[in-house]
Amino acid sequence: QVQLQESGPGLVKPSQTLSLTCTVSGGPIARNGYYWIWIRQPPGKGLEWIGYSPYSGSTYYSPSFKTRTSISRDTSKNQFTLQLSSVTPEDTGVYYCASVHHSSMSTMLSHPTKAAGYWGQGTQVTVSS
Repeated sequence: QVQLQESGPGLVKPSQTLSLTCTVSGGPIARNGYYWIWIRQPPGKGLEWIGYSPYSGSTYYSPSFKTRTSISRDTSKNQFTLQLSSVTPEDTGVYYCASVHHSSMSTMLSHPTKAAGYWGQGTQVTVSS
């Protein structure tokens, strides 16, 4: 059973860079056929995907975040990370890391709650001075 756990600061100041880490257990992040995703949910709003990295290690970003997002991975630690720069209070929300098989990836991007996959419990991030 794959398990994911997000970690990082709960409070970030405006204009700073938010850094979150997802630690994976129960399977390697280089596992063939699996995608590793960062998703967030602002207060009172729906889930929105930020970016993802397939098992190959390449990266893809949502157009909404592309200019200020970076996703990387450390296979030796079985972790993947999110960096979101120039944050504003609108970046406040719960941030999730998740994993799905490539066959469920389109569902994950369009209807995250309907995709069969693995999710972390989420971590609250507040952007405030």
